Amino acid sequence: MAIDKKTRAEILRLYCAEMWKAGTIARQLGIHHNTVSRVVSQAGVRRDPPTRRPSKIDPFMPFIRLTLETWPRLPASRLYQMAVERGYRGSQSHFRAMVAPERPRPVAEAYLRLAVLPGEQAQVDWGHFGTVTVGRAKRPLMAFVMVLSHSRQIFLRFYLNGGMHNFLRGHIEAFEAWQGVSREIWYDNLKSVVLERHGDAIRFNPLFLDFAGHYHFLPRPVAVARGNEKGRVERAIRYARDSFFAARTWRSIDDLNDQARAWCSSVAVERPWPNDHSISVGEAFERERGSLLALPGDRFPADERLEVRIGKTPYARFDLNDYTVPHTHVRRTLTVVATLEEVRILDGMDVVATHPRSFDKAARVENPEHIAALVDHKRRARHLTGQSRLLQAAPNSERLLAETARRGGPMGSTVAALLRLLDAYGAAELQAAIDEALERGVPHPNAVRLSLTRRREQRHQPPPVPVDLPGDPKVRSIAVRHHDLGGYDRLANDPEEEPDT
Repeated sequence: MAIDKKTRAEILRLYCAEMWKAGTIARQLGIHHNTVSRVVSQAGVRRDPPTRRPSKIDPFMPFIRLTLETWPRLPASRLYQMAVERGYRGSQSHFRAMVAPERPRPVAEAYLRLAVLPGEQAQVDWGHFGTVTVGRAKRPLMAFVMVLSHSRQIFLRFYLNGGMHNFLRGHIEAFEAWQGVSREIWYDNLKSVVLERHGDAIRFNPLFLDFAGHYHFLPRPVAVARGNEKGRVERAIRYARDSFFAARTWRSIDDLNDQARAWCSSVAVERPWPNDHSISVGEAFERERGSLLALPGDRFPADERLEVRIGKTPYARFDLNDYTVPHTHVRRTLTVVATLEEVRILDGMDVVATHPRSFDKAARVENPEHIAALVDHKRRARHLTGQSRLLQAAPNSERLLAETARRGGPMGSTVAALLRLLDAYGAAELQAAIDEALERGVPHPNAVRLSLTRRREQRHQPPPVPVDLPGDPKVRSIAVRHHDLGGYDRLANDPEEEPDT
């Protein structure tokens, strides 16, 4: 900002004579504080620092300086406690203000700008872009970013977690989008790449080593706490955050990725190439494409695989959700193989269920055929349980059922009717009525019912009172046999001994 001579003179007067601060002068004169600082600096004016009054901290300054030289990163709170133990009685806020200028400052480090050959290097990292709500689940929105270090070509893809399989999927999609692979790929020390590290001794993730061997590139983890070594991908993430993601609306993760692909092939490639502003990043990439390694003939299998134990219910738990399997596979260990779109459940090499993948939480993804088969199986199981109970209580019912089957009669309703008669009249009466129906050549529940009614009326007994049994099938399946009560009659006919008087 250009100022006239009068304003310049006023700045110098207020600064030198009135001892105003630069910020105060700027506010009062309505100018920028940098303008005030520039005028003072050009005039070569130096103002003696104000004389500081004696302070309670003065006797402790040698101790403070020596301690900070030994432990430069020691917190001021701990240093204050150490000073209090040695007799300091001032406030902590004043102590902090006096200690701050005494703390050693790290020496600024200079970095070389590295020139990278075409096709030589790429850099990869994750960027966190908040969370996404899918049904009842809240999942992290992670951006996989790969950038070619020479041309600065960017690949951007969003996933709902930063797990190993999405990490591999991001690589594969980037390689296929560029139709090539760089010779080296640099990473931060992600668990997907590095399981353990002690200095230069690195234990790589075995699955990732298989992946790198498949695509013939060299994985290069950068040194610990040296993020500047992969500054190109850090800047690419910041550029994607500001240029692409800011204020963007999208309907689904697929819609967001479609927009990301369009951005990578338009806005991101049209920006000037940092090494030569006369060409674009896209033009630099076209020159670099021929230096990339060729893709192998087959794709690396990046599907998620998980062994799951099926419990009593025919559901396999995978990624917070349950997927149905045939009821014949309960109490077994199956394998879940999942892509981003589909979940397959395998028994050995056989696919027993296929479902669309859900990213919800606690959702049941069901195949109607699985449920229908289970219901039919349970219905037939209930029929067989009732038939077993009937045969146990009245063995001669087997002949009646066989004759019903021979005539093409309904087996289920016949068993149900006989069970109701069993509950009302008991096993002994039912057996007698079945024998009578078979002797008359009428193997039908109605004939058995008529026989039971006639026998009851001949004994002048009232109709049986229906008994409301519990709903537990274990209780209903109990067969109760009637015992001969003649023993009680004999006991009743024995003369009782007269008591002594």
